[in-house]
Amino acid sequence: MEEKIKDNKKKIYKVIKLIAFLLIIICAVRFLVGGDFSDKDKIENTISFSGHGEVYAVPDIANINFSIQKDAKTVKEAQNQVAQIEKKVLDFLKANNVADKDIKTTNVSFYPKYEFQYSKDMTCGALTCPPRPEKQVIVGYTSSENITVKIRNTDETGKIIEGIGALGVSDLNGPNFAIDDEDIFKDNARKLAIDEAKLKARKLAKDLGIRLGKITSFSEGENYPRPMYEKAIMLSADSSGSAPAEIPKGENLITSDVTITYEIK
Repeated sequence: MEEKIKDNKKKIYKVIKLIAFLLIIICAVRFLVGGDFSDKDKIENTISFSGHGEVYAVPDIANINFSIQKDAKTVKEAQNQVAQIEKKVLDFLKANNVADKDIKTTNVSFYPKYEFQYSKDMTCGALTCPPRPEKQVIVGYTSSENITVKIRNTDETGKIIEGIGALGVSDLNGPNFAIDDEDIFKDNARKLAIDEAKLKARKLAKDLGIRLGKITSFSEGENYPRPMYEKAIMLSADSSGSAPAEIPKGENLITSDVTITYEIK
């Protein structure tokens, strides 16, 4: 009886060893082929749709920038000359209903001006040697100020630019037509883009015969308003005097591009 029990134990032990060996082989094979034992980590089936939205808006502000720069023997003289022109510009802007809050100084600087000091003429045999630079010396100073202006009455842009340009400023740039509060237009463009992506999703789901589940991700690309200029109209000067240029502001194009990803049921 005891021998029979021992034989049964040996048989059971052999079966256990065989099962363990088979499990090891299965695990090794599945590991090599990238298998996964967990049902929780199944690859999720998803599908993505893109949408594009556009909104046109008429700019309601014009931004310009310019600098005032003067040279003088001393820093104080140069700064005083800049201040004189600045006062004329500010008085002009105030007379044309530009608010103080829309005028901003972005940079003030001054720096020395140098020149080389040359040696006196020397003789090089029968010839006169050309003068040679010996050292740099300060001969004066340059004072500079940069100012930006926001023009809210865009119809007056040409007049204001012409008026400022006649007051002795330099590097006058602009106008850059923009929208003071773009958020509402960005929201509208985004809604149009989302509606387009959802419409694509519904159509394709119907064509493929699939059901869409929850949204798994959403992304929106950067959008920058782009100016869409009208044809420029310049009024030429006549014998009675010059007329300011009429500067067309056109429209700004605000866009939104989105991507919506759905789960496939």
